[in-house]
Amino acid sequence: IVVLKRLKPTNLWSSGPIKSETMSVGIVVPEREIYASLVAAQKSISRATNRILLFQVAAIVVSLLIVFAAVLGISKRITAGLRALASAAQRLQSKDYSVRVRVPTRDEVGAVGVAFNRMAEQISFHTENLEQLVDERTRELGDANQEISALNEKLRDENVRLGAELAVARQIQMMVLPKPFELEAIPGLEIAAYMRPADEVGGDYYDVLQNGSRVKIGIGDVTGHGLESGVLMLMVQSVARALQEANEGDPHQFLVRLNRAIYKNIERTNTDKHLSLAFLDFEDGRVTLSGQHEDILVVRADGDVERIDTLDLGLPVGLENDISQFVDTRDIVFGSGDVIVLHTDGVTEAEDEDRRLFGFDRLCKSVQKRHGRSAEDIKTGIIEDLMAHIGIQKIHDDITLVIIRHT
Repeated sequence: IVVLKRLKPTNLWSSGPIKSETMSVGIVVPEREIYASLVAAQKSISRATNRILLFQVAAIVVSLLIVFAAVLGISKRITAGLRALASAAQRLQSKDYSVRVRVPTRDEVGAVGVAFNRMAEQISFHTENLEQLVDERTRELGDANQEISALNEKLRDENVRLGAELAVARQIQMMVLPKPFELEAIPGLEIAAYMRPADEVGGDYYDVLQNGSRVKIGIGDVTGHGLESGVLMLMVQSVARALQEANEGDPHQFLVRLNRAIYKNIERTNTDKHLSLAFLDFEDGRVTLSGQHEDILVVRADGDVERIDTLDLGLPVGLENDISQFVDTRDIVFGSGDVIVLHTDGVTEAEDEDRRLFGFDRLCKSVQKRHGRSAEDIKTGIIEDLMAHIGIQKIHDDITLVIIRHT
């Protein structure tokens, strides 16, 4: 039972006392009906909510099905192209060169299909023409082989000819070197010499020329080595012999005239060779040095060592027609027991396994170690020390050594 009360309106603006009246009205509503209305409203709301949820779920499912169908369609198109390429590759591996692949798409897979078809066409073309190509290449190789054989034969003949020429040049070169009996016949001097070319024909020069009481010992080094250097060395030997026999006793004039003759020969042969060249003149107990070459080593009888620079005594032979203004001389005191050592750069520049040079200091020590011995003993000892230093290394330059001992 619900009791409703209604208040009588009151005039708030009245200045008099507030009066109120209450009117009571009694209405009776069953509680069952009230709750039944509420339950019905709740069920109606639940049904509406469920319908909305079902609609949303159905929409999501339909969307997923659409996406899946689209992905499946795209995947089938891609995998179909890949399967076609794989199948075509297997047929190509089985030597079916007529295979072609059809890829309808224009994406990367389609580009691969186009490249595959192009490659298959090229393989088919080359395979079909392979036998013809092999025949053509075989004929070409046969022709090339014949040409190579002809060239090898020609080179073999040329090598034989050059070898014979080098052998002749080397033999001539060794033939014009001073003989032991010539050296032994020089009074007051012990002379021992050694020369080893790096190639078949060397470019080093040494000679001992005697004319009466005058003895001239020369040593030189032609640029490079080989046939041209050996021929130039022979020219120097011939000109020096001719001047000595012509009684050219002035060391300065001797070298100037020799240079002029060699220069003209070099000019005629159109070669770029030249040589360092120095001479020692022995006469009446005097020794005169002239010409530019390696330093001269003098070991005195008491063991003292002197090193004589020849740089200011001349100019390389064959560079200029007239070298008279460059040639100078120097007198050397040479007493009993003194030793003079002449050498080419093949001695001092010889390398060991660590590329260390033999050097001038080792040469001095090697001579001093054999102080007081004969010229032959000194020469043999120096060569032993030099070869021990070189060891198994290749000899890159000609080696020439001349030992002169005043008895």
